[in-house]
Amino acid sequence: MTALVHSLNQSLARLPKIDWLLVILLTIPAAVAVLDPERLGALLQIAGSALAQTAIYVAIAIGLLAYLKATGADALVARAFTGSPLRMIVLAALVGGLAPFCSCEVIPFIAGLLALGAPLSAVMAFWLSSPVMDPAQFAITAGALGWDYAIAKTLAAVGMGLLGGTLVLALGRVGALADPLKIAPKRSCCGCGSKPYEQAPLWAFWQEEPRRAVFWQTLLEQSLFLLRWLALAYLLEGLMKLYVPAELIAGLVGGTGTAPILISALLGIPAYLNGSAAPPMIAALIEQGMQPGAGIAFMVGGAVSSIPAMAAVWSLVKREVFALYLGLGLSGAVLAGLIFQSVIGSQ
Repeated sequence: MTALVHSLNQSLARLPKIDWLLVILLTIPAAVAVLDPERLGALLQIAGSALAQTAIYVAIAIGLLAYLKATGADALVARAFTGSPLRMIVLAALVGGLAPFCSCEVIPFIAGLLALGAPLSAVMAFWLSSPVMDPAQFAITAGALGWDYAIAKTLAAVGMGLLGGTLVLALGRVGALADPLKIAPKRSCCGCGSKPYEQAPLWAFWQEEPRRAVFWQTLLEQSLFLLRWLALAYLLEGLMKLYVPAELIAGLVGGTGTAPILISALLGIPAYLNGSAAPPMIAALIEQGMQPGAGIAFMVGGAVSSIPAMAAVWSLVKREVFALYLGLGLSGAVLAGLIFQSVIGSQ
C-alpha cells in the first residue's frame, strides 16, 4: 500500500502544473462567448482599450524594476535598519514604500534582521509599507486612476509604516512584544539566504554581463507577470461594467461617511488579486459609484492582507505580532480612506 501511494505521488509530481491564471484568462471570454455572445466584442474592447491606455505606464514600471534589479539597488534596503530607533522607523517606512522586491525575498531578509536583533519597530514599519506600494504599482495606479490616487497610496504606505513602527516602539519600551520571532531564518522559495543584500549597487549595470542578464531576465519575467495580471483586471473591469448594476455598487460603497470606507477595507481582503491589478478594478467601481476614499481603503486593505504579505508575517513572528500587523494594516487602510475622501471632497 505504501509503495502504491508513493508511486501515485511520483506520478502526480510529474504532471504539468496548471496555470490557473491562464485558465481564468481564457475562461472569462469563452464563457461570455457561449452565454452572451453579443457582448463578447464589448468585453474585449473594454479590456483592450484600457490596457492600451496604460501601456506606457506598464512599460515604465517594467523598465524601472529591471534597472533596479540589475544594479543591485536592493542593497540600499539594509541601510534602513541601522542607527537610532526612530531613524530606522522612518527609513524603513520610506524604503518599504518604494523598494521593488517580492515577498519571497522579504522573508529571509527580515528573518535575518530579527535574528540579528533588529528592532521589531523598524521591521513592522517595513512590513506595513512594503506590500502597499512599489514603482510598478505606482505607475499602474497613476495610469488607471490618476496621479492623485498614486500619490495618496504612496503616502498611505509610508504613513502606515510610520504609525505602526512608532506604536510598536512604544509598546516595546513598556516590555510588550519581547522575543517576537517564531522560527529561525530559513531559505526562501527562490533560494535566497538570510542576507540577500550585501553587495553595493552598480548603477552602470551594463558594464557587467551578469547584471545585463539580470536586466533582461527581469524585463521578461515582469512583462509576463504584469501583463497577465492586468489582462485579468481589465477583463474583470469589463464584466463589472457590463453586468454589475451601478446602483448596487453605489449602495454598498458609495455615499459619504465612514461605513463605505470600512466596508471597502474589509472587502479588500477576500477580493485581493494583485497590487498591480487592483487599480483598474477600482477605476471601474468608482465609475459605478464607489467614493474615492473607499477606493483607497480597498487597495490598501487588500495589499496588507495579501497572501504573500500575511504569509511572510505569519511564518516568522508570534500570533500577537501577527494580530497587531493585521490590525494596524486594516485600521491604516480605513484612516487613509477617510483622509483621502476628506481631501478630495474639499476640492
